[in-house]
Amino acid sequence: MSAWLPSAPCTPRACVEPTRDAAAPLRAVLRLTAVALLVLAGIALSPLGWACPRSRGSVPAAWVRRWCRWIVRAAGVRVRVTGAAAPAGGLLLVANHISWLDIPLLAAVRPARMLAKTEVRQWPLAGPLAARGGALFIERDRLRALPDTVARIARALHEGAAVAAFPEGSTWCGRAQGTFRRAVFQAALDAGVPVQPVRIHYCGTDGAPGTAAAFVGDDTLLASLWRVASARGLVAEVEVRDPIPPNRHPDRRALARAAQPQPADAPLWTHAALVASWTDASRGVPSGEAVTQAS
Repeated sequence: MSAWLPSAPCTPRACVEPTRDAAAPLRAVLRLTAVALLVLAGIALSPLGWACPRSRGSVPAAWVRRWCRWIVRAAGVRVRVTGAAAPAGGLLLVANHISWLDIPLLAAVRPARMLAKTEVRQWPLAGPLAARGGALFIERDRLRALPDTVARIARALHEGAAVAAFPEGSTWCGRAQGTFRRAVFQAALDAGVPVQPVRIHYCGTDGAPGTAAAFVGDDTLLASLWRVASARGLVAEVEVRDPIPPNRHPDRRALARAAQPQPADAPLWTHAALVASWTDASRGVPSGEAVTQAS
């Protein structure tokens, strides 16, 4: 992996809290089975062209949004969506990135062509679905391919498609977040389309932040799937903010800053101390020294 690629300090061992009140294994298996069946149904229907707004006989967007919410709900996660509906026409949807659940949650706001790393092609079930749904796969470790990638996104936006992206470039645990990278916003400027910011947050039924949904670091997809399906009372909150009209911001730097979700309530140093404490504890460093170094 190239050194310039964005990365997060989050790891499943340091950031993901153990599930204290886990669902029964049979219930978790039933949830994952339901998710798999829904994804298979999506693969079967994907040739109808739900991701392309100009396809004849395409699946209505309302059905796609409902199907995406069913996937998340089948995994045992409740969904709360606030804010106005996303506008029609060419649109760049951007959101913070915590989990694989973010993908159907963002599509539930508006069906879109997903900007995804090439590795997603190899994911079981989800990879074929993404490919058939018109995903724009990118090679993240090829810096020279970036201008062509931006041009491809701009072309899709100009043709009236919605494109969904996670500009942080990596998943974070939810206690902290990364900075939105600017390249994808250049495509929105070039195509003259609005940007739709979305904030995704996971919590318990009591509103307390939770990390069970986080898919970070060296976590495997299967481990994350099981953790989500085993969790009780997991809630996904999706805040659809006001769209940013074209030409409101002069450059991609200002546009990325305007689209960036507000930081979490917890200060970043708390997250840094948490990660540093676990890392140094694994090396035998006393916890007090680890927190001091992180501060």
